[in-house]
Order: sequence, then structure tokens, then C-alpha cells
Amino acid sequence: MLPPGVFCAQDYERLAEERLSPAVFAHTAGGSGGEAALARNRSAFEAAVTTPRMLVDFDGANTRARVGGIDLSHPILLAPLAHQGLYHPRGELETAQAAAVVGAGLVCSTLSSNSLEDIAEAAGPARWFQLYLQPDWAVSLDLVRRAEAAGYQGLVLTVDAPVQTPSLRALRAGFTGEGSVAANLTAYPAPAPPPLASGESRVFGGPMRHAPRLSDIGRLKAETRLPLWIKGVLHPEDARQFLAAGADGLIVSNHGGRAFDGAPAALSALPAIREAVGDTVPVLMDGGVRSGRDVFTAIAHGADAVLVGRLQAYALAVAGALGVAHMIRLLREELELNMALAGCPDLAAIRRLGAAT
Repeated sequence: MLPPGVFCAQDYERLAEERLSPAVFAHTAGGSGGEAALARNRSAFEAAVTTPRMLVDFDGANTRARVGGIDLSHPILLAPLAHQGLYHPRGELETAQAAAVVGAGLVCSTLSSNSLEDIAEAAGPARWFQLYLQPDWAVSLDLVRRAEAAGYQGLVLTVDAPVQTPSLRALRAGFTGEGSVAANLTAYPAPAPPPLASGESRVFGGPMRHAPRLSDIGRLKAETRLPLWIKGVLHPEDARQFLAAGADGLIVSNHGGRAFDGAPAALSALPAIREAVGDTVPVLMDGGVRSGRDVFTAIAHGADAVLVGRLQAYALAVAGALGVAHMIRLLREELELNMALAGCPDLAAIRRLGAAT
């Protein structure tokens, strides 16, 4: 049952704060360091302006999107969100069910609380698997094979978080990660921490030894038939290099403000990346989306579609699958309202309007 008082998608954040423990809410809402990148994501959307057009013909108006060769009824996808068991006992199974009902693309996290196979059974056909490269290449390859066998339609390689930066807000609230189960990794031996020489950096000599490299794009492409997306792109030159190395699509993202705190807002980086790669390369955007107007703005700045992360967690915590489905429906209706008021009967018209503003 839906709770009262939900008038827009962002209302789920307020309700989730009332239901989650202070520590889990701080972990979900927070970013890295001083949360400057987190704040930039929101301020970029708030500052964006698009000049509307009037008296436009809306016969045949729609929100259809084509994402990496897949046709969707709207451009709102669910981002790879780890450890959803923190928000609901059934975790990603509820999220997947919601995505299937409302026709939303779903990206399953390597760090999901349920196995990628179980999530695939609950999800609709539009599903991708997000991969964090593991220290053991054989484990990474086995995850890819499992995703292929489970019917995922693409791989999303996340490259912007080789080191897990602590959320100071979460640490101060007492978040310990207890209950954060990574079901996809339980079948593999836990990697031993690399030995450090005396005086060696525990960052450079630890996780950065196994950080993704540019060569890993070609290595993955050689091992899978699935389209390969790179998530965490902010620099136009990186975008060009990733495509030259074999990537099929790009996701502009600063990890929701949870990685490098000095990074620009994803929305701010989007236009230059679109210009660098041209109109034919599929480009998605992730980071800071809280409303249908934000979806509209991202498309006006060059995105083909957006990924929604925190709102997904909030809606799941409040009302499970029903909440997630309702949140996506609200975002879509808000998008449609913005399209109507701006004189944009389809997503292509939003892109044209954005380019002209």
C-alpha cells in the first residue's frame, strides 16, 4: 500500500528518512569527503535553464527511448545500487519486479544482496549487469559468463571507484556496513589483501594494484558477446579513448558524489562528452536525478536516458516494489508535464531544444 503524502518522486526521500535507521539513511544520502561533488550534482540541475517553445503539435507525443539498441517506453532506468537488502528484506527482487511492471531498464550491481540469477528471473527483458572488476580475473570472467547465461543484455563496467572512499556522514552516524551482503561473490574465495612493504601506501599498494586499466576494455570485449558500457566517464578525452578501446556506450557519472569529491557534476560534464563522441554513440547520465524536470534537463544536455539511484533506494525502503514502480511512474509523468510545457512532443525535440538554448 502506498503511503499518504507522496506528491512527487522526491517525497520518497523524506519518508525513507522516517523509516530507515539514522546510520543507513546517512550512508544512502551521503557522498564522499565533504560532499562537494554530491552538492554540485544538485546545484547543476537547479541552475539549468531551457527556453520553451509554444504552439507545438503534440499529435503522437511520446517518451520512447532507444538505449543501446533496446526500445524502451521511457528514458528512466534504475542504476546499479548495491546492498539493497539494507532497504527491504527482498532487496533487488522487489526492485526488479517494479522495473518489469513499469517497463524500466534495470542495471544489477555486482554487490547486490540477491544473486544476479534470481534478479534476472524477477526482472523484465531490459536488464544489464554492472561489473566491478575483481582482483582475480577468473572471478570477473565467471561473473560475465553468469550474466550472459542469465539473459542480461549488456555489461556496465564501473571505472570511477577503484578505491571505496568513506562517507564521513555515514561514519559519523555509526554506519558499519553490517548487513551489506554481496550475494554474487559468496561463491568465490575472499581475496587476500596484498602484502605491503614497510612504508608502502595502503592505497597505492592495496586496491590500486587491481584497479581497472584502459586495456581491460579490450580484454573484456574479447571475452563477451554483450555490449559493453563504461560507467564513470567525465572527461571528453576519456570518452574518446574508451570508445577506441571497444566500448559500445558511455555513462556520464561522478558515482553520485561518492567517489572523487573534486569531480564536476555529471550534468555539467555531459555536453562536452556528447560533443566529443557525436550523436550516434549511446550516452546515459547518472547523478543527482530527483525529478522529471531533471530527466528533461539531462536529455536536453545530451543524454539518451538517465539512471536513478538514491530515489530507488528511498522508494524501496518506503513501499517495496510498489514504491519503486510508483516512483518511476511519477518521474515519467513529471517528464511528460515538462515536455508539454516546453513544447517537446518527444525526446528528439528535447535534444533539439537543448542544443538551441
